[in-house]
Amino acid sequence: MAISSDNNTKVSDEEALSFHARGKPGKLEVTPTKPMATQRDLSLAYSPGVAAPVKAIAEDPDLAYDYTSKGNMVAVISNGTAILGLGDLGALASKPVMEGKSVLFKRFADIDSIDLEVDTSDPEAFINCVKYLGPAFGGINLEDIKAPDSFVIEQTLKDIMDIPVFHDDQHGTAIISAAGLLNALEITGKSMKDIRVAVSGAGSAALSVISLIKAMGLPHENALICDRKGVLYQGREDGMDQWRSAHAVETDKRTLAEAIDGADVVLGLSAAGAITPEMIKSMAKDPIIFAMANPIPEILPEEVHETRSDAIMATGRSDYPNQVNNVLGFPYIFRGALDVRARTINDEMKVACAQALAALAREDVPDEVAAAYGKRLQFGRDYIIPTPFDPRLVSRIPPAVAKAAMDTGVARKPIEDMPAYEAKLETRLDPSASFLQKIYSTVRSNDKKRIVFVEGEDETVIRSAYAFQQQNLGQAILIGRDDQVQRSMQRLGLPQSHNMEIWNARASANTPKYTDYVYERLQRQGYLYRDCQRLVNNDRNVFSACMLAMNHADGMVTGVTRHYNVVMDNVRLVLDPRPGERVIGLSAVLAKGRAIFMADTTSTQVSDSQRLADIAVQAAHAVRSLGFTPKVAFLSYSNFGNPRSEHSERVAEAVRILDRRGDCDFEYEGEMTPRMALNEENRRIYPFSRLTGSANVLIAPGIHSGAVATKLMSEIGGAVVIGPVLIGLEKPVQIVQTASKAGDVVTLAALAAYELDQEHRDWAKNR
Repeated sequence: MAISSDNNTKVSDEEALSFHARGKPGKLEVTPTKPMATQRDLSLAYSPGVAAPVKAIAEDPDLAYDYTSKGNMVAVISNGTAILGLGDLGALASKPVMEGKSVLFKRFADIDSIDLEVDTSDPEAFINCVKYLGPAFGGINLEDIKAPDSFVIEQTLKDIMDIPVFHDDQHGTAIISAAGLLNALEITGKSMKDIRVAVSGAGSAALSVISLIKAMGLPHENALICDRKGVLYQGREDGMDQWRSAHAVETDKRTLAEAIDGADVVLGLSAAGAITPEMIKSMAKDPIIFAMANPIPEILPEEVHETRSDAIMATGRSDYPNQVNNVLGFPYIFRGALDVRARTINDEMKVACAQALAALAREDVPDEVAAAYGKRLQFGRDYIIPTPFDPRLVSRIPPAVAKAAMDTGVARKPIEDMPAYEAKLETRLDPSASFLQKIYSTVRSNDKKRIVFVEGEDETVIRSAYAFQQQNLGQAILIGRDDQVQRSMQRLGLPQSHNMEIWNARASANTPKYTDYVYERLQRQGYLYRDCQRLVNNDRNVFSACMLAMNHADGMVTGVTRHYNVVMDNVRLVLDPRPGERVIGLSAVLAKGRAIFMADTTSTQVSDSQRLADIAVQAAHAVRSLGFTPKVAFLSYSNFGNPRSEHSERVAEAVRILDRRGDCDFEYEGEMTPRMALNEENRRIYPFSRLTGSANVLIAPGIHSGAVATKLMSEIGGAVVIGPVLIGLEKPVQIVQTASKAGDVVTLAALAAYELDQEHRDWAKNR
């Protein structure tokens, strides 16, 4: 499994421990997929209803795939003998990693997974444990097992089990690097059957990589593999075993430097510094270097490019182009294997995965990927491997794997309609899962914004600001007393070289200027100059809002230590709504594969019809800027006049206002209940409804109903609620809920840096 060492994603030990401990410890939980609300539900789920599928499976074992979760369940299993780059730390210590792998299965391929840590370093005992787990799972993903035990364990389990067994440390790296190599050869005009390859490292990953490349056409004699003792050559006895001996060749070369001399390709799967610039100089024209040691590769890309301008370079790191990232492989390989109920994952399926990945990188990159990375990625020397967040992966890679399984006879349930299968895959993943990733990636790709963290002495806020800056989301500015902030940072164990700015409202040279600005705004509202001076000096929200008003910062996030309404009132002393717009709150509700947005959830107690219509327009455009196609439903307790009341008429009039405007570029309908808005089937009794599919923007008739609904969904429904996000102010201000966690603050800070209102501003300008 690759470890990212991108400076944008570095975290402190304290942050990592807090992340894993908060709420429910760990990263996984079990959620029932059937209703469990009534006695009848329980009777169906357990006794006596469970007897029927038990008897059916006893008669026909294949029915386990129909009546249980077996067909979508993978076990992630380790004994902790080779955890990441940390070594043999034992089975229990491997659990956080295995939980993380299980989360990735769910996130990228909608595969349910559970981690199992086997407390033995004896390969035979490990095999004896795992071989009896076949009935419970559709596949086995082995992880972090030291070589050569990993070879023995995987091969033995593959021989005795009738479900896919896959050691990702070996094959995942092999598949992704093979995909990159195919494209590097395409760019340089070289052929797999003619190239010479040198490999630094002879562990499980290195041997798996070279084995797969040989299966794709590389001649055996064209590969020289080196371990710490030198080249694996025929006749060598020291440090050899059956797996290394299989790759030994007849050669008089004995060192890595000699192996690299004249080579077309170097594959690094060893340790930092193993490859030198002098070695790179000796390579053939258009050299291909994959330095995949983590966190520091065998040679850094800048060293390579200083030495050879004609080189193509890949690493395991996310802060350089061409990252060899295992997450591009294992979720999709298992997705395809599970969907055809494959008995194994064979070389043909691995090759199919590599070829599909290579082909995807040659295609035009979708707009959402281009937006996330801030540039139009284009097939070439700096883009030979797809990005992990390319939405096409789930619909391209599993079909290729499934087809290879079918072609090689290991599929027990062949797919009859492949186009229909591909279409189903496109809609399988939860669209909300990449919600924050898209925002973060877009913010990183844009010009860095200066975001003010108002309560700068609070430890949660300091951690948030540090994380915001470390993730390369922008420049963090803390408002507080310098000595107090520094002491808090020391307590938190954060480095002094944090590069965050600290502004003290009372000591700032800008305070007089801010006071003049506030006084000019408020002097006819009963405020004396000394009142405004006191506000700027003592109220950090007022001071921070002045920073935005005077263009000394680009956005602000606040609210951790003060109530929402108090903060809003203070900010509004300084900042106005944009002309023709209203200040509204938009909450994103992420649950059960859906992203639903609700407005207004912060600002207006009871909205009149015109305000409801305006809220709908602003909310729809904000939702579109987040990458969703807005479908707006005006909520009420009635459906299209039944029952009719003053309240329902107010909502219905908002719809008529939009009808009269005639310039709305989104679907809208109402008034209707949430049940009608969220379920197209329920709306069949209203054939005149203009809304297609499920609504994803819900306009609440007032702040009370909107706020109560989102909080209920969060606390009882298990939904993730982001926000409310403020829209409509002349400068980006985001207010978190009191006592929010650091992650919530970072999210709102990123949204302050995100051009959320751009869609509406462009629309209003062009009207």
